[in-house]
Amino acid sequence: MAYKINPDVCVSCGVCKENCPVECIKEVDGKMTINPDECVDCGTCAANCPVNAIDPA
Repeated sequence: MAYKINPDVCVSCGVCKENCPVECIKEVDGKMTINPDECVDCGTCAANCPVNAIDPA
């Protein structure tokens, strides 16, 4: 199960993208998004998100 970023909470700071070990997080239309096919469910993004915008999908 991949993680998902809540676009209503995300502030596009990029911390999640910087910490993703598989580089599955991209910025799309000013918000961060996780490619579920590339996500390895490590939880690093959620652990590092300063606004708690990331949850298991």
